[in-house]
Amino acid sequence: MIKRYYVKIILHALRGRLVGLETKTSSSNFIKHIVAEDLASGNTKEVVTRFPPEPNGYLHIGHAKSICLNFELADEFKGRTNLRFDDTNPVKEDVEYVESIKRDVAWLGFEWDGLFFASDYFGEMYERALVLIRKGLAYVDDQTADQIRETRGTLTEPGKESPSRGRSAIENEDLFRRMKDGEFKDGEKVLRAKIDMASPNVNMRDPVIYRIVHAHHHNTGDQWCIYPMYAFAHPLEDAIEGVTHSICTLEFEDQRPFYDWVVRECEMPWVPRQYEFARLNMTNTVMSKRKLKLLVDEKAVDGWDDPRMPTISGLRRKGYTPEAIRAFCREIGVTKSYGIVDERMLEHFIREDLKLKALRTMAVISPLKVVITNYPEGQTEWLEAENNSENPEMGNRQIPFSREIYIEQDDFMENPPAKYFRLFPGNEVRLKHAYFIKCEEAIKDSDGNVIELRCTYDPETKSGSGFTGRKVKGTIHWVEASNAVPAEFRLYEPLINDDSEDDGNGSFLQHLNPNSLETLQGFVEPAMKEAPGGEKFQFFRHGYFNVDPKDTTPDKPVFNRIVSLKSSFDIPKA
Repeated sequence: MIKRYYVKIILHALRGRLVGLETKTSSSNFIKHIVAEDLASGNTKEVVTRFPPEPNGYLHIGHAKSICLNFELADEFKGRTNLRFDDTNPVKEDVEYVESIKRDVAWLGFEWDGLFFASDYFGEMYERALVLIRKGLAYVDDQTADQIRETRGTLTEPGKESPSRGRSAIENEDLFRRMKDGEFKDGEKVLRAKIDMASPNVNMRDPVIYRIVHAHHHNTGDQWCIYPMYAFAHPLEDAIEGVTHSICTLEFEDQRPFYDWVVRECEMPWVPRQYEFARLNMTNTVMSKRKLKLLVDEKAVDGWDDPRMPTISGLRRKGYTPEAIRAFCREIGVTKSYGIVDERMLEHFIREDLKLKALRTMAVISPLKVVITNYPEGQTEWLEAENNSENPEMGNRQIPFSREIYIEQDDFMENPPAKYFRLFPGNEVRLKHAYFIKCEEAIKDSDGNVIELRCTYDPETKSGSGFTGRKVKGTIHWVEASNAVPAEFRLYEPLINDDSEDDGNGSFLQHLNPNSLETLQGFVEPAMKEAPGGEKFQFFRHGYFNVDPKDTTPDKPVFNRIVSLKSSFDIPKA
């Protein structure tokens, strides 16, 4: 098992160095150094980067790191960034994914300078493949995919040359044109680069650069039945667009010699350069579009935007903000070292972003009814409550109070342990923004469950009145019953257990966390009845919540918990 090294996490906010999440980090990285040196030397006149997703699924938090890197790098050096879809596989790609990617990039706060598709260049790619054929650097192979795989060799043994490798340029060009014209079936023939079957880099052992796929393409329709392989198409796309710094994750490092070979031998007038960085890995988080799609297809989740999913759309629905995600991506940095980031680091940044933005209000998610027996029947008074104690500019609001309220079930214990300061028979607590109440009696059902409390209140103890007669150790939240708005609360745990194993056939689905979603029915203050989807609140003691934009109805809001108020995460010292 590979030993996991945690990325050292230094959270600037805890040391007073982070002044707002939109303050861009001044720290550098090796790619930024390369760009600066290229500009200083004159090798680069204008920085051009690109974000090149394949439209075969929704973007996830790992893509957010790449998006931020490419767009912010070009922005810092006053360059350009293209959004380009590497749509070279019509079998797996869909317009739905194209639109979701554009939506996610824009939501993160970035504007692309050019919007392109690999399929825009299929004509030129075909011509460049002909250049290779005529130079004797590509040939049509009759072997099956399995045969090619079997003869590729290993890390210690060279590959075996195909019987088709000796075909003449004239014959290869004729066969390739016939492939394009639809004369052959899927898998019957492929076009391979002719490089070196004994190369120590297996990526240089005559890789396949074109295959036959009779499938409808979302962008080109039925114009083509041959499609370039990603490794061949990608360097050509960069060269065509004038990309200066093609930034990829480390798994493409071994592909770089082939990247350079394609640009050189296809005689591209522009020569981009590829640089690699470590991809984002997070605890309890799947960073594979294949696995995420499997979760969707097997209905283990409620679509790509399920709040348990690490997709950008899932994080958005859960309640994460683009500011928090951008700040997180800046903080984790750009290196070539493998590491795993604790998911609680991402949670830290959403807390930092919302603590001064979110309305702090009260919600009861597991209600227990309380009757205040000495409060006048039929009377309702309105109390003043601050909207955010850390941000006075958010002002105050009015909340109702009457004889009947709801509190949390776990704010009462009939036989409490030591140092339990909430309600129990004979004990007195403060209702936040309201009065002291004292528990006089617990009403039970036939099974012995407490279903109602009878309490008394002290009218002299109203919040803000300056009462100093005595103190209580506990403060609990509540919602007035007659004006309470019924609401649904969804509490989340990680969907994936961190030790889940996968055999490549989806076995990780058998190890999903059965407690990843808990749904509770409770009440919120009346002011939240018409809260729009996407509005965020801090519920006293429960955490930060987001109004679900998909399932909320005019009669019943649904709240997704974004994150709890506190973390058990130990922050390493600088």
